[in-house]
Amino acid sequence: MLDIHPEVAQALAAKKAVVALESTIISHGMPYPQNVETANKVEAVIRKNGAIPATIAILNGRIKVGLSESDLDFLGKTGFGVIKCSRRDLPFIIAQKKHGATTVAATMIIAEMAKIPVFATGGIGGVHRGAAVSMDISADLQELAQTSVAVVSAGAKSILDLGLTLEYLETMGVPVIGYQTDDFPAFYVRKSGFKVDYRLDNAENIAQILHTKWGFLDLRGGVLVANPVPRANEMDNLIIQKAIEQAIIEAKDQQITGKEITPFLLARIKDITGGESMKSNIQLVLNNARLASEIAVKLAAFS
Repeated sequence: MLDIHPEVAQALAAKKAVVALESTIISHGMPYPQNVETANKVEAVIRKNGAIPATIAILNGRIKVGLSESDLDFLGKTGFGVIKCSRRDLPFIIAQKKHGATTVAATMIIAEMAKIPVFATGGIGGVHRGAAVSMDISADLQELAQTSVAVVSAGAKSILDLGLTLEYLETMGVPVIGYQTDDFPAFYVRKSGFKVDYRLDNAENIAQILHTKWGFLDLRGGVLVANPVPRANEMDNLIIQKAIEQAIIEAKDQQITGKEITPFLLARIKDITGGESMKSNIQLVLNNARLASEIAVKLAAFS
């Protein structure tokens, strides 16, 4: 049930750098055609920096590692008609031969199956605000605890409780590396006020840590590489916090919960900010793809 695109398979066989990409951002994160345009730009950035992109999704029950242009276009046009797929959903989507857009957690699982150790995304999920009552905690955190893939992101999504998210990661033994920063980034903004575990200033040092963790020490589990949004694309913190607070109130009023909450909040924040949050989102994803490629290239050199 695992279909690895010939280009990706060839790169893996030759022990060349490959970067995994999720597909939820295509089907649930942006409108068409902006979603497909962004997906193509991300893949282009990865190629430009010496790696091969492997966008992951489930189509007709088949796990796809590496998508064609027509596959990307299908995901973009179908949008919310494609099921948002995390760990719990994988067996159902595959057995029932449905279409699935993989979240961070599901993408990590499939990347590890395909032996792809580096994955670029926008921002991870985490502990939601009010989780003490709702118990809404993303499966991404548990996956980082047990699946040996490095996730390059602009920290965690600003809609979350970042302090509790970092506490959870610490409890589960997940290292949080700040790329050229001591401060944990908060998706649309470069600083959250919380510190990372370790700061590393180049891709080679990050690759050395990954090689030591998985190769020398044989310690299972992921690593979170926190890469701040470029300064030119950072949003004003006051503006984004007001937008988040308004979106959260609307979600409560409409009783939106579970897997639908994150897409709803991000869409409302985009509307409230007049599209500025989407521009920032696109640029931070491109920035993460660049860094992930550099790390993957350096890590492949250890093979």
